[in-house]
Parts: sequence; structure tokens; C-alpha cells
Amino acid sequence: MGDIRLGRKNVLTVVKKVDFGYYLDGGVVDGEVLLPNGEIMDDVEIVVGEEIECFVYLDTEERLVATTRTPLAQVGDFAFLHVAWVNNFGAFLDWGLMKDLFVPFREQKMKMQKGNGYIVHIHLDEHSHRIMASAKVERYLSDNYPPYNIGDEVEILVWQKTELGMKVIVDNKFAGLLYDSQIFRSLHTGDRTVAYISQVRPDGKIDLRLQRIGMKAVADFSDTLLSHLKMNGGSSPLGDKSPAEEIYALFGVSKKVFKKALGDLYRRRLIEILPDGIRLAAQ
Repeated sequence: MGDIRLGRKNVLTVVKKVDFGYYLDGGVVDGEVLLPNGEIMDDVEIVVGEEIECFVYLDTEERLVATTRTPLAQVGDFAFLHVAWVNNFGAFLDWGLMKDLFVPFREQKMKMQKGNGYIVHIHLDEHSHRIMASAKVERYLSDNYPPYNIGDEVEILVWQKTELGMKVIVDNKFAGLLYDSQIFRSLHTGDRTVAYISQVRPDGKIDLRLQRIGMKAVADFSDTLLSHLKMNGGSSPLGDKSPAEEIYALFGVSKKVFKKALGDLYRRRLIEILPDGIRLAAQ
């Protein structure tokens, strides 16, 4: 390909308007790229001579076509996508565009079933230069040593359950692991959330946790809990004897962090701990 980043967002100049859409400047190599009327979202204004952000992919005739729709994933991404239909050549995933994303049988770990969701990697096939996906995601993970320090915040995509916990994909690049002991809420394949680096092993394997490490987590939540009490009549029915599930449902933290924050606020004489909950201390 030329100047166009196929399978990704591009910023292109609108060249001219025609009855069936607009033509965009794709550069010397790619020429003009069609933006059909049906690919223009209602809230997008197109002006000839101005630049527009669009996603470029291939239509059913393998021609470059632009859209102002935002796909669920782009080339280079790992994503959790559902199978829209299957045929004798492979499966086709719904990724939010008019043309579904192809996964040939050779790129499937098991035969994909219509309606089921799978973690895949989106890439350009090195032979056909078409956009396709692969469920054999291991081959697309980075071999570089992860550049993280303990406590760093990262984004994770939940990949699959193992005997030790949940395998995840870190920052769209590295494999990581959340041990069962660090999972205090329900997680499912395809979930995206924030996690924190617990350690990077000498072999490059990444261990994670769902909460900040150490006193920074306690200090952050102490402020949150204090604000919650002030905004809710000065009291809460949750205390150090409350179930971990109820604490997480309301505050999104583990019981360990919750209890440490209680102790912090109590030592600072900001709250009173009661048999049936907590309340702000009289000032």
C-alpha cells in the first residue's frame, strides 16, 4: 500500500463530491478513495477541501473504501469479536462495519461457531494484503521485554481462564496473568479494564493485580470513602465485618483496601466505627 494505512484510521482531504459520496485524497500511490454516502454517519459534516478522519478498508471488490464509522478494532489490535456467519472458507466476525472480518480456517484454534465470541488479532495478511483476523493470538504478542515498573497502571483485555487465574493481554502487546488470589470480582473473556503491575519476572512474564499497590491505594480510597460519607448523610451501613462482595459492589475495591482505609480515617478521627456501619465523626 502507499500513503494509506489500511485497516486503520486516516486523516484525508476531501477532494470532490459526487452523487454517490465523496472522493478523498489517498496520495500518489493509492489515488482517490471513495467515501460512499452510506458510510457517512449522520453527525459528520463533509466539506470539500477540508480534512476528515476516516477508517479505510477494502470493499467486497477489494477496492479501497472509507467510512466515518468506528470499527470495534483496527489492524494491530487484539479484540473480542463475535462470529456473524461462517462458510466453507472460514468465519466472518462482526467488527462494526458493513463488510465482516474474515478468519480463515487456518487461523482458528477450533472451528468457530456463529454467535460465539473469540479473542483475535487483526492484521494484514502478508500474502494477499487483505485485512483478516487470527485466533492464534500468541504469535502476535510482543517478544520484547516489558518496560514496566511495579505499580504501573496498564490496560488489559481478559483473554482466557487458566488453572492459576486469568491470562490477559496487556496494553495491546504483552501477555500477562492475574492470579486467582488477586481477582475479587467477576471477570470474563473480552472484558477490558485497568490493572497494575505486580512484577515483571526475569523471563519477561507479567504478573498483575486489579488494585494499586501499597499505601497509595489506601490513601486514594480514604479520600473516596470520606467523600462518599459526606454525600450520603454522613453514614454507611458497610463496615469491617461487611462481605467483600458488598464492599466491591458499592466501592469497587477489595475488602483489604476498605479495612485499611477505615483504619486510616479512624486514626485521623474522621470517622466512628459502629456495630452496624460507619459514620462521620463529630467535628
